[in-house]
Amino acid sequence: MGYSIEVKNNAINKIRERKLSTEREADLRRDKIFSELKDAKEYERKIASCGIKAGRAVLSGGDVKHELEKLKDESLKLQAEYETLLNSKGYSIKDTEPKYFCEKCNDTGYIELKNKTVMCSCLKKAMVEFACEELNRRSPLSLCTFDDFNLDYYSKDLDSDYPRSSYEQMKRIFDFCKKYAETFSKHSKSIFMNGMTGLGKTHLSLAIANEVIKKGYGVIYVSAPILLSKLEKEYFSKNKENSTTEDALSECDLLIVDDLGTEFTTQFSSKAIYNIFNSRLLLGKPVIVNTNLTLDKLEKIYTERFVSRIIGEAERLDFFGRDIRLMKK
Repeated sequence: MGYSIEVKNNAINKIRERKLSTEREADLRRDKIFSELKDAKEYERKIASCGIKAGRAVLSGGDVKHELEKLKDESLKLQAEYETLLNSKGYSIKDTEPKYFCEKCNDTGYIELKNKTVMCSCLKKAMVEFACEELNRRSPLSLCTFDDFNLDYYSKDLDSDYPRSSYEQMKRIFDFCKKYAETFSKHSKSIFMNGMTGLGKTHLSLAIANEVIKKGYGVIYVSAPILLSKLEKEYFSKNKENSTTEDALSECDLLIVDDLGTEFTTQFSSKAIYNIFNSRLLLGKPVIVNTNLTLDKLEKIYTERFVSRIIGEAERLDFFGRDIRLMKK
């Protein structure tokens, strides 16, 4: 994974601080237990002593089987007595030990797998979170909710160009988006939002993002121009260690791309956009795409193959009506 040094360091520091915090809490609990049970500390010393003696016996060589069995029995007896002592005050052995956030690595960030030290999933997740935060830093993720979406701005009059009124259409879209957010999973279906400006595409996308974030998922919300600008800078940068965007886009739980087609189009941008969407669709990860352009115009920018890929995989939501932003003014 090509995360930047800054993202890696932030993630490692987060795991390290979590470990230290957990161990400090365990020390405080132990101090409290030892103050209430005077013999508790002595039991811990004796149990630890059995372990040390067992290690010395192994190092000394010879036939140590009998000695190890004896030490094992002694240790188990001490542990049972220690547990009984702790239980007398409502405690258990677990209360004296750190309660690590990640039981796989004990908050070290690394595990042993097939005789190799590899990165734990908790550290990978932390890296994705920091990369998402970095991309979302300039996005308006906290500005829109479902509660402040007002359907009254949409006309209930039937337009001859459409099968239903814009109010009825937007009511259907609103209900779909709200249910989508409520039932979101890492493998939810993608969404393709299409329509003229000022009809609520961005608002509903942000409302979905807010709800999904509350559920603990990693969301990236970015406009196509900003996204392509960042990708291009990283791609042509001499320092590849600072390339974080591509990994974050692939690994976040939900990617939302606003204003697709408004970016400056180049051979690089068209290929980059296709690769991002294609890789996520292949992994079964959802994308929400917003665009003001017609399908014909999108095909001219990204090819018919690209548009067909999105339409075939995503739920299409067609927005129509009058620009509500002008009406609000």
